[in-house]
Order: sequence, then C-alpha cells, then structure tokens
Amino acid sequence: MQEFSSGGVRIAYIDEARGGEPILLLHGFASNHSVNWVFPQWVKTLTAAGRRVIALDSRGHGKSEKLYRPEDYAIPEMADDARNLLDRLDVTRADIMGYSMGARIATLLALAHPERVRSLIIGGMSDKLISSAGLGPEIAEAMEAPSAADLKHEGAKMFRLFAEATRSDLKALAACARGARLKISEAELQRLDAPVLVAVGSKDHIAGAADRLAAKIPGARVLSIPDRDHNRSVGDAVFKDAVLGFLKSRP
Repeated sequence: MQEFSSGGVRIAYIDEARGGEPILLLHGFASNHSVNWVFPQWVKTLTAAGRRVIALDSRGHGKSEKLYRPEDYAIPEMADDARNLLDRLDVTRADIMGYSMGARIATLLALAHPERVRSLIIGGMSDKLISSAGLGPEIAEAMEAPSAADLKHEGAKMFRLFAEATRSDLKALAACARGARLKISEAELQRLDAPVLVAVGSKDHIAGAADRLAAKIPGARVLSIPDRDHNRSVGDAVFKDAVLGFLKSRP
C-alpha cells in the first residue's frame, strides 16, 4: 500500500491498473480496503474490466492512522480524505462506489463536489441515509465492552465480532461510531445529478430495502441482491455484474 497525508492524517491506499477509467472504492465501518474490496474480488473484477481501481483505508481503519476523538471522524472530514486522494493522484473525475458507511461518505462527496463524481454506486444503504445519522450509540458501546460475549444487542454484537475478525482498533472504532454521523435530507438527494445505482441485499435488515432510497433520487437505478444479507452482499456475483453493467452504460 501507499500512503499520503490528508490534512495531517495518514491515509493508506491502493491504486491499481492505472491506464483505465478510475473508480474510487469506499469501505464500510470496521472493514478496510482488503476485506471490502480485495478479498471479495472487486479489485480483480474491475481491473479485468479495464478500470483503474483506487481504494483507501478510511481514517481509523486498516493501515490508516488511528484517531481517538469522535470529531476526527466527521463525515465531511472523511469525504475530504477521498477528495484529497483524488487530488494526489491527479484524478479530476471518477466513479465512486461506497458500501454501508462508505456509501454515506460517497454520497456527501457527490453532493459537496459534484464535478468530481462521474457516477455514484450506493451499496448496503437504504433510506437510513436520510432517516438516520449513522450508527447508534450501542455500536460505540459494543466496541468498548470487555468482550462480545457480554453484549445483548444482536446488531451491536455482530459489529463487535466483525471488528475483531478484521483486527481493528476497537478504541478508534468507538470514536468513529460516535463521530461518523450525518443525516442527508431528501432535498439534498434531489440535487444528485450523476447517474446513481442503489444496491442492497434482499435480506439486509441492517440497510433495509434498496427501492426506498432509490425512489428519492432522480433517475436512480435499483438492485435488490437476491438472498443476501449485509455482509454477504459485498462479494455477490449479481452485485458485481450489475455494477459492471451500470459503469458500461452510464454516460
């Protein structure tokens, strides 16, 4: 991996197959570029299709710098990390794909800097993008619990076990869960003028139904990934095929 400084924060990233059209990948909470994009074969799939694939480890995740104040994880700060990476690589415009927390970051990037976003792929996120600011306090508390065995909240326990599986810094994730919160309004969604694909697993009870969000975005395409939950949607072949088709057909 390579590294750069984004406003003084060390951010790790990869840049693969530099000759193709660029796509920037933004992973979910407690994940990293490898877990979200390399292991599920997204990087291989996209580079094989002729794309230049750029993916970062969000601050507090993977090999990027760990921070311990919630305010360091504000969604605008994390969106700026993505934009700063594009600047570093002299990429003026890119397709952007975010999953779960990464989808919230990607959407804000598209709203704040529409000239940088050629298309937007929102994965693992439904209308919670507008009905909720992000992860609840139980997720931060789960990161701080003595062990996952002590947790009663099933969703919080799932995130804690996932964080342990990805060998994440639990203290940094607790700060991220408290700080990475931003509710986007329906009026803001109406301003999205790039092509949008919303993709959510049909059994993803964390994200909810894809069509509820797509209906609020002008011209958005929608994909319900068959028989997949939040985690198993990530590497699904139907999801990959839909993204490739979307990228090929968008202007």
